[in-house]
Order: sequence, then structure tokens, then C-alpha cells
Amino acid sequence: MDQITLGDVSITRVWEYYGPVDMTPQAFFPESPQHAWEDNSSWLVPHFLDSETQIVNSAIQTWLLRSGGKNILIDTGVGNHKERPYASVWSHLNTDFLSNLARAGVRAEDVDIVVNTHLHIDHVGWNTYLDGRTWVPTFPNATYLMTKTDFDFWNPANGYKPLLGRGNQNVFEDSVAPVHEAGMTLLWEDGYTIDENLRLDLAPGHTPGSSVLTLNSGSDRAVFVGDMLHSPVQIMEPDSNSCFCEDPAGARATRRKVLGWAADNNALVVPAHLGGSGAAEVVRDGSKFSIKGWAPFAPYSQG
Repeated sequence: MDQITLGDVSITRVWEYYGPVDMTPQAFFPESPQHAWEDNSSWLVPHFLDSETQIVNSAIQTWLLRSGGKNILIDTGVGNHKERPYASVWSHLNTDFLSNLARAGVRAEDVDIVVNTHLHIDHVGWNTYLDGRTWVPTFPNATYLMTKTDFDFWNPANGYKPLLGRGNQNVFEDSVAPVHEAGMTLLWEDGYTIDENLRLDLAPGHTPGSSVLTLNSGSDRAVFVGDMLHSPVQIMEPDSNSCFCEDPAGARATRRKVLGWAADNNALVVPAHLGGSGAAEVVRDGSKFSIKGWAPFAPYSQG
């Protein structure tokens, strides 16, 4: 387990999966210029790209924050035993995530707050676990924070037709509805202050209700951006969306806004899925951005 401290907040990286996601850069980031991958291959390989297969490597991880005496999880990954007929990479996993969390010093019952930055397949999975034939909340003493916009958008009863199509099939039913029906969700709208160090704000584009969590403690700053970024190439090419962004124009605007704030405030940018060192400091580079330095988290080994 890797841990850093920013101000009064400790941040621990808790692993679920690291490895290939069966997509080439061209498929995953169709708007990204080929030269961005070629010119930076010396450091994109191996943590973010496999040189032989040209398949993107990605991490599924949860950020454990200890702040104000509470244990807070940022996103909960894919989960075990989930039926994902249109996302075979994430179907019926059986990982040691809860053991990894316990090795970080936190049992499921110790979690006070769960933040789902948005409600995609790989951000809500460990909200629940399979108890016999029933999906039940994994963290029995937690409040689950979700945006009302995403909750409504992904609720099948509302009949929205997402870009992701069937890729998110079963997710609401097995990973969102059970905690809501148990009375454990807090659906926020314009913004939500967790404590004196942490605040949630809407950051739409990737999904209609995507959000970011800003850490502001002492002289330290960080922003947990969920899927605003899937690859460091999107820092250098901020107009390059992933193929999963529901609102491409909104996603580009949000990315530029948040990266600009991070650059101007010397804030660590912490995406959900970066392998390698997991998080980066950024600076402005003309109309784009570049990476000034990496967080001191140890890179994962593939497996």
C-alpha cells in the first residue's frame, strides 16, 4: 500500500486491477493525435501502453482518504461476481480488493463515506457484494455520495439512451439501487462539502453528473478527477476525449477548466485509472498542459 499526506489528509492507493483493457489508443481515444503516443512512448510504455500489443494499460483503484477522523473511499471499482455481458474485461471478477483495503488498515465496516464520482461500471462495483443471491451494501456504516444527475440518468426507469449503450447494463440494478433502497445514499446536486478539507463539485461531460473532489488543506491542493482523464496523453492533448464521453464538447471544456485550475494552484491531479505513479502535477504549456512531476506512489506490477 502506498500513502502520501497532503495537509491534514492522508491518501492511500488501494488496488483492484492493473493491466490491459483490450483497447488500442486509437479506439480508446479516437480524437488523440497519433504523434502524441509515438513522441512520448519512452515513458508511456509500460505503465500506460504495452509496446508489443499497442493495448492501453489501465488501473482500477480506489483512493482511501482519511480526513476529519473519517475514512472516505473515492470510487469503488468493478466489484466481484458482477454479470457484465457487454464488458467482458469486467465480468465475474474475483479480486482481493477488500483484503487490499484491510491491509491499508480499513475494514468494510470502518468506511464512513463512499464517493462515486460518476456511475459507470468501473466506479461503483464494490458498492455492493453478493450475499447468497442478493446484492447488499459492502460498507454497512457508510453514506454513499452520488450526484442526483447521474443517478437519474443511469436509472433504467427513466429511459435515457446513453452513448455507452448496453456497456453499463446491470450496473444500476446491482451496484446502485441496493444501497439507495437501503437508505444509504445522499444524492447531491450543485455541490457538497464533506468537511473542511474536501468538497465535491459537478464536472459534467464524461457523464451528465460526473464530479470532481477537491482537497484543500493547509498549503496543499489536489483534485480527484474520476474519468476526466484516462491517460496522461489527455493532459498534453486536453481536447482528446475517451470514446466513453457522453457529451464530447462538455468533456473537453471540463478537462481544460479543471487542468487550468490545477496548474494555477499547484494541485495534484488524481485520475481514477492511471497506472504508473497514479497522479501528476501539471503546468500550462501554451494552449495545452504538460506534466511537471509525478506523485510518489510506487508503480504497479502488471498482473
